[in-house]
Amino acid sequence: MSMLDYDREADHYDATRGGDARAASAAAAVLALLPYDTARLADLACGTGIVTARLGRPGRRVIGVDLSAGMARVAAARLPHRITIGDVTRLPLADASLDAVVMIWLLHLMNGPAGAAALTEAARVLRPGGSLLTTVDKNAAVFAVGGDTTALVKPVRTAYAAPETDAADRVTDLAGRLGLTVTAQTTFIGTGQGRTPRQWRERLLDGAFAWAEAAGDDLTALCERLDALPDQDRPRADPVYRLIRLTKS
Repeated sequence: MSMLDYDREADHYDATRGGDARAASAAAAVLALLPYDTARLADLACGTGIVTARLGRPGRRVIGVDLSAGMARVAAARLPHRITIGDVTRLPLADASLDAVVMIWLLHLMNGPAGAAALTEAARVLRPGGSLLTTVDKNAAVFAVGGDTTALVKPVRTAYAAPETDAADRVTDLAGRLGLTVTAQTTFIGTGQGRTPRQWRERLLDGAFAWAEAAGDDLTALCERLDALPDQDRPRADPVYRLIRLTKS
């Protein structure tokens, strides 16, 4: 599976990821779990800042951190002087300096040690009583809504996919060792992210999923079944993402 070049994708990233509608849905979920009196918040791996810019309110200081210079440039246009280029596994932030940390669609991109390091850093920069909000089970979200495409894809993915680094059980276990306890959760719709049968087949064949590379003949059979579905260009249901709030003791 090839890694996305975020610098190259930055200028049109939002348009290919659901744009304002998806960002508004994500931000609404974050705000629903975020304590209202949060004054200092960092959005880690903030990307283009399209969600980050929706998290402010009077009296709240919101900053974004992203490793990609291209993404940071786009985000800085939305939040001037509040975006920092940085590695989420080595945050350029002081201990206990934040009331809240937000990580949307981050942990699933990281291997096990890197994900653990990101959680450790989030715990370090949070004050006691502070909140970490993170998505979990990101790649499983599309299968939560059912439908003809996911009914075909799910069993093959289950047979060949490695354990997800953002699996809820794994994240909560690691967080617990860092003094972070789940105190709330919600879900939100990934508006505009429902795939057509044709899109599923194309992504499976172009190496978008690491597990597909190991599926061999099962992948060939899966693509044939997808090709036989009706309404090849009709997007199926949007995924439903899960967001949890962890509170630092």
